[in-house]
Amino acid sequence: MGLLEKLITSPLLPVRAVLWAAQQVADKAEAEYYDPAPVWARLTELERQLCAGEIDEETFEREEDLLIDRLAEIDRYRSGEP
Repeated sequence: MGLLEKLITSPLLPVRAVLWAAQQVADKAEAEYYDPAPVWARLTELERQLCAGEIDEETFEREEDLLIDRLAEIDRYRSGEP
């Protein structure tokens, strides 16, 4: 039965390969999207810009709020919350 099953399902191998590759790409994209390191790096850069006088306090606070919201989203995702 194993040989017959392989012969019958062999035309599906290209489809399975494409689905596997698509899943790998999706997994990688999800891992990158929910990585907090770039958000922390941006927060550090934002603070450096504020200290150097490159941005004003209002811009800093607005962008900082967005980044903190993003970190909260990442934390919710990693803890399994909706």
